[in-house]
Amino acid sequence: TFVSNIPTFIQNTERLVSNTVRLPAFKKVATLVATAGSPYLTLPSDFLAMQSLAAIDGSGQYAFLLNKDINYVRECYPYPAVKGLPKVYALYSPTQFLVGPTPDAGYSLELQYFSYPTSIVTAGTTWLSINYPNALLYGALAEAYVYQKGEAYILQMYQGKFQEAMEPLKQLGDSKD
Repeated sequence: TFVSNIPTFIQNTERLVSNTVRLPAFKKVATLVATAGSPYLTLPSDFLAMQSLAAIDGSGQYAFLLNKDINYVRECYPYPAVKGLPKVYALYSPTQFLVGPTPDAGYSLELQYFSYPTSIVTAGTTWLSINYPNALLYGALAEAYVYQKGEAYILQMYQGKFQEAMEPLKQLGDSKD
């Protein structure tokens, strides 16, 4: 069973890295379409976290929307009949944004977001495996050692090496590298 769980150890490490650090290599851009009269936008299926959302008007000018709470959007734009170029958005559900005011026309919106990258288990090689292989290695070793119920001091060493390998990634994600 250990060998059959190796892909799981690796994927858990990849998810941990993606959830800990927002790296430029994990960023994506998608075009969403706002329908006139509907304040809801459908998120991409691989959406993990926001970077930015901008409405593009008829002249091609970008208007960046402000991220607000659902209650704020509902309070500021309580009537769906109030329409215009969206100015604010809120994460309404795991699959939708709520924008305000309700779009008065069909707008394209540029969504910059983070998603989980393709796993090395399926891709064979990834940005993480090429640029920061020690983070992937020591994270997977720590996962595997927990599975084996190994000695605490060795697990602590693997976790320490993983944290050490994560430091340059954190600096890159924080734009300090």
